[in-house]
Amino acid sequence: MSTFEERYGQLTDLVDGAEEDLMKFYEKGNKAAGTRARKSLMELKKLAHEMRQEIQEIKNNDL
Repeated sequence: MSTFEERYGQLTDLVDGAEEDLMKFYEKGNKAAGTRARKSLMELKKLAHEMRQEIQEIKNNDL
């Protein structure tokens, strides 16, 4: 299992990485940046799901 710091670091790295593409898409209408942003957001969704499962597993094992 990962530590909080590792998981949180992964989460913030994904958000930070998507920021530039999101700005390019929304502010300049760059369609390629929109595609990259969608990919980053899908990775963020996947990581969030994994973290939710990990949290639930830890919570259930502690009871």
